[in-house]
Order: sequence, then C-alpha cells, then structure tokens
Amino acid sequence: MESSRWFRWWDKCIAAGEQPESLLYNENGPRIMRLEISSSPFQRDSGPQSPRSRVVHCINRCVIYGTLLLVILLLIWWYLLSGLPGGGSGCCGGKFEQTYIDGVYKETIRAYLQDITAQPHVAGTPENMAIADYIRFAFQRFGIPTHYSDYEVLLSYPLNRTLILTGPGGLSVDLHLEEEVVDEDPYTKSSKIIPPFHCYSPSGNVEAEVVYANYGSLEDFAVLQKMGIKINGSIVLARSGGTFRGDVVHHAADLGAVAVITYSDPKDFANNRTGGYYPQSQWLPPSGAQRGTVFRGVGDPLTPGWASTQGAEHLDLKDANLPTIPSLPISAQNAESIFKVLAGQEAPRDWQGGLNLSVYRVGRGPAKLNLTYVAEQGIHTISNVIGIIEGCEEPDRYVVVGNHRDAWVYGAVDPSSGTAALLTMAEGFSKIMQQGWRPRRSILLASWDAEEYGMIGSTEWVEENLGLLGGSAVAYINVDCAVAGSGFNPKATPSLDSLLRDVTRMVQDPEGNYATVFDAWQMSQTGATVGRLGGGGSDYEGFLHHAGVPSMDLGFGDAYPMYHSEYDDLHWMEKFGDPDFRRHVAVTRIWGLVVMKLACYPILPLDYQTYARELQNYAQTTQKQFQVAKAPSSVTLAPLKLAVGNLINAAYEIDKESKVFQGTLGSANHDLFYFLLRRRSINDRLMAAERGLLDPEGVPRRTWFKHLVYSPVANDSYNTANHFPGIMDALAIAEDSSSLKDWKAVQNEIWRLSRAVTRMQLALVGKLTQP
Repeated sequence: MESSRWFRWWDKCIAAGEQPESLLYNENGPRIMRLEISSSPFQRDSGPQSPRSRVVHCINRCVIYGTLLLVILLLIWWYLLSGLPGGGSGCCGGKFEQTYIDGVYKETIRAYLQDITAQPHVAGTPENMAIADYIRFAFQRFGIPTHYSDYEVLLSYPLNRTLILTGPGGLSVDLHLEEEVVDEDPYTKSSKIIPPFHCYSPSGNVEAEVVYANYGSLEDFAVLQKMGIKINGSIVLARSGGTFRGDVVHHAADLGAVAVITYSDPKDFANNRTGGYYPQSQWLPPSGAQRGTVFRGVGDPLTPGWASTQGAEHLDLKDANLPTIPSLPISAQNAESIFKVLAGQEAPRDWQGGLNLSVYRVGRGPAKLNLTYVAEQGIHTISNVIGIIEGCEEPDRYVVVGNHRDAWVYGAVDPSSGTAALLTMAEGFSKIMQQGWRPRRSILLASWDAEEYGMIGSTEWVEENLGLLGGSAVAYINVDCAVAGSGFNPKATPSLDSLLRDVTRMVQDPEGNYATVFDAWQMSQTGATVGRLGGGGSDYEGFLHHAGVPSMDLGFGDAYPMYHSEYDDLHWMEKFGDPDFRRHVAVTRIWGLVVMKLACYPILPLDYQTYARELQNYAQTTQKQFQVAKAPSSVTLAPLKLAVGNLINAAYEIDKESKVFQGTLGSANHDLFYFLLRRRSINDRLMAAERGLLDPEGVPRRTWFKHLVYSPVANDSYNTANHFPGIMDALAIAEDSSSLKDWKAVQNEIWRLSRAVTRMQLALVGKLTQP
C-alpha cells in the first residue's frame, strides 16, 4: 500500500471511531459488516462511499493487519528461539556435522588435486588464472556467491641465470642450473616449469671468493667472524632450511657480501643420502633446488601498509625495501662441486652436512663463483577468489577460511593439497545446505593469490578491508600444505586450542593406529600440543600479525623434501605423500568442523583462560632469559606479571558468564530480546580481546607487524615459536651492547606489552574502568 493511501485509511479509522454510536450499533446489536474489495488498485472509483462502508473497510483492514502482525511476531519468536541452546532452527545443528564428516570422500579430493596440478601455475601467469576460474566456477556450482578481488602488484621472474665455478689450475666449470627430468614422472617433462630462482633478487653480475655460512643465521655469521673469516666482498654459500632465505640475504648484505647462493643439503632433504632418491624413494634428487622469495616484507613491496588496488599509490622501485644483492638457489650436486674447491678452516661439527665429502670447510676461497642473474620485474594483476556463505542470524560476522592457490611449479603439497581440501569442504557445505543447514554467521571462503611472493593476495585483501575486519572477523582458519607427511601438525592462537582438540576427537585417525586424530596426536612425541603462529610464512600473517584476528593453521606433516621443487607433483603425492588420500580426508573433516563450530555456536568457542596461561608461561621464560643475559635490576617484568594476573581473572569470569548464560537460557522462561543482546555482548567481547594485543605503532623497526605477542622477531622471520617480539628484539640489542640506554628500551617494551595485555583484559570485562 502506498504511503498516501495508508494515511487516508488511518484517518478514516480515526474518524469512524469518533462517529455517533448509531454508526456502529443499532437496536439489535452490532451492525453486520460487509467487506467490499476493489478488484484492482487501478479501478476507477464508482462514487462516494457511505459511512457504513468506510467503517467496514477500517475494521476489516485492522483485522487483516493485526493477523499479519501476529504472524510476524511468531516468526520472530521462532527465529530467536533457534539461537538458543537446543533451539529448533535448521540454521545450525549437530546432526549436520556428522553429515558433513560422512560426505568427505578421498575420490573427490584426489580428482580436485589432479585438476589443479595439471600444469605449473606461478602467480601472474595465465595458468594460475585458469585455476582461479576453475575455483570460481566450482564455488558457483555449489551455490556460493563468488567474486574476484584483484590487485596490481610487483612480481619478478628469471630471464637469465649463469653460475661459473673457477679455481686453481685453470678450473672453470659452467654449473648446470636446471632440475633433471625423471623418466618415471611425466610432470617433470613440462616446458612450462619455471627454473629455480629467488623472486625479487636484483639483477647483477658479480665474481668473488666463496664463504660457507651454514644456514646463514646471525649466529652463524658471528661464528665466522670469531674464526677470522671476512664476509665483506665474498659470495656466501648457505644451506636452505634453517633460516628464512630472505634473512640470509639481508644478513650477508649487511656484512658486505656481494651475493648469496643457497642449496638443499642431503642431510636436510635427502635423509643424509641413506635412503636413495626420488623416484625410488621420497627424497629430493641431487639436482633438486628450492625456489622462493627473498623479500622480507609482507604483501606488495610497492604498497606497504595499504592495498594495491587499481589506481592506488605505488612506491618507486628505488624506495621499496627490496634485497640489494643478487642471490640464486642451486642443487646439492652443484654445491658439492663448489665445496671440493673450497679450502680454509674446517667448519664446526654441527655445520657438517650430507654431501659426499670428507669434511666441509668454510673458505674463504680459493673457489670463486661468477654469478650472472637477470630478472624481469613489473606490475602484474593477481586475483583472489572470494566466496561467501551468508549467515542466517549474524551475517555481519565472518569466519574466514583461506588457502593460497599459486605454486612455484605444480605444488601438489604446497599449496594444492590445501586447495583440494578447500574445494571439497565447500562442496560439503553445499550438500548440507541443500538439507537445510545454514551457518549462524557468515563463512568467507578465499583462494589467495601470490602467497609465494610474500603473502601478497591475502595481505592486500586484509589491508583493503581492515576497517571492517576489526569489528566483524571471528577467526581466520588457514590451510596451506594440507598434507606434507604423517602426523597432525596444527598451529593456532591459544584461544582456539580447546576447540581444535574437541574437533580432533570427532575425526578418525587416518593412519588407523588409533580411534581418532586426537588419540594419535596425544600419543605423538610432542603430545597434543598446538604450535604457535609467531613466525611468518603463510596467509595467516595479515590476519593475526596485522589485524589481530584469532588464527589457526592446519596440516599433516611438516618439512618435506620436495619443498618448492619441480618434484612436488601428483606423482610424488600418490607414491609417497598420501597414497590413499586418508590424510587429505582427515584434514578436510577437521577444517570443516572447526569452521562449522565457529560459525554456528551461539557463544563463540574462544578460550582466553588458555591464552592467559600461555602468556604466564611466556613471562616465566622471559624472566629466565633476563637472568642469563644478566639484565640490570632496573629491568623488571612486574608490570607484565600484574597485567597477566588481571587477564587470568577476566578470562575466568567471561568463561563462567558464558557457561551460565548458555545453561540457563535454554528454556522458554526468559526474555528473548534480552537473550539476543546478551549473546551479542559476550561474543563482541570475545572477538575484541585478540585485537587488544595490537599496538598502532607496531613492533619497533617493523611497524607493519602490530601484534605484540605473536609477530616475527627481527632476525628469524619464519620461526613460529616466536613470542614477545618487541621485548626479544630489544633484549638481543641490549645483551650485545650492555648499554643502559638499550636496557631502558627493553623496559619500554615490557610496558608496551603490559598495556596491550591490559587492553585484552578490559575487552573481556566489557565495562568502562571505574575508580
């Protein structure tokens, strides 16, 4: 009804109510009313209506609209009742969890993995865009609204690489830099395989003597300096795996090196040459090499801190924080050739590797290398694929689920095992949606692009949506390498530990040795221990380290020998990684159940008592580190211990409040609107708590990282066990200098962290402070 007609009708009702009583009643009682309805709103008026007719219309319309109002109120009652524990809505329900578990099939996952790994698909290439289209069409087929999220970012590719080894007696060897074809593996024969290189390495031509630096950590370079070995003017040779390659290049450049060469030592990637090589065994062949980024930042190098949307500001290349010396990855067989010409002092015992040598020496020289590297760097379009399953009650709250799509070659483990799991999970959600399931909160499914270059796709998306994520993101659940081997290997912020353990009790052990994943996990060497996310290396970085969203990273296995090589393909996966795809099934079930519970539980399953205890343990560990470092008495952790103690109390109180709330409001004897508002209040506090640990100034000298508990430390970017990065960085400096000024900086970081923990505590309390 148009508004003018509504008001005319209302005026008539008022007027009728003011008419003499004879209009409504006669001597025999109420008049008989007759409803006269026009056949069309456009029908011409036949003439003026009598007072009786107007009254009839008013009363009958009141009856009709009153009935409609009653129906609406009943619908609201049903809607709210569905949010109660034991509520009767199809929106969420435990029966759907088992249906989801039963609907995950290994045949489905394998089929997806076969399609995704059919060709190499490096970021920025047509082949990678074809996989994006494949995922988008799949989501749409599942009934999930999907779109692209595009960014214009800096990417680099190799144009020319040469490495010539020279030595005494006129030795000159042009080292072969390609990975060798394996006849049994047809994937290794593709002409589209990008050769081993370090993305963002600058072009250059250098020649210098070689120095062996073990894993290239700061501690390793310190050992060389104590041995009297000069780094300045040398080419550093370092083995991969112990230190992030970007940190190795950075440390070497700071010490005056002119280039860095990394290689995959058999001790780390080929079982010390005792188990044979692929394809006879799972181990990396002697010609295998590890591609990867040497950019130490996160996201697009030319838009640090803001999204690289079309038309956005981009830094000039000279202003970007990119590597300053060239670098290149090589194979173990090439490294062995170099070591045979390398003289000098014998390397320390723990620096000895698995090459076919009697001893490793550090140099310097007489082996020399002549490195030529030419890179193509330019702006390229990358595309995230975003699908959204809208929540039925809280559509403005998002559980974000992500996996990156781009790979250095085929990436059957990294990341395509996760991509296959993502597609299977989305299909599983689609099936139970057809049976009536809807998540209470929205689920956002993301296929990130250009992760291998430095988590670019996810980071740009987080930076673009940062204002919304702060108040709407419930959690981020990441799967990168879903299956790299055996053994469940999760990492998470402590608030998600309890949820993860509960879910693993619902999923069958893929190895068949125990009843559930939890049982097998508990019986492992580490026990049912959840790792942490204090280091970098995957797409949780933007969500946790920058936006403060509780995060989790799931997978089976850890380091695997084919990492970033051309041999990480479906043939290796089917023969060695997960021949019957049982581990893929298990991780897909765990992933989906975690998401369902976060999206469906009336009260968010975030446990801050565990978080508070973890911070308490960190404080105790830090106290011991201070004692070892002989910190002055003026440096005290008392402010932090006080803040953690208050957090323990607040975490206990909100946990008790949540349990009482859920236990007492399941009956019909309560105010439904109060229930809705109370539930929202508790969940808002649980969501806001993690954000309290962010500091707008960020970690000193690396201000993009805002999280003061879980962010990478300055010189060990990928160590996920990192915590208290500001304190740890300041401690390293003060311990080295023994300067009172530097020890004051340590105390300043303690105060900053204490204030952050207090913000977390106050977020859980949810009340303004009072005297």
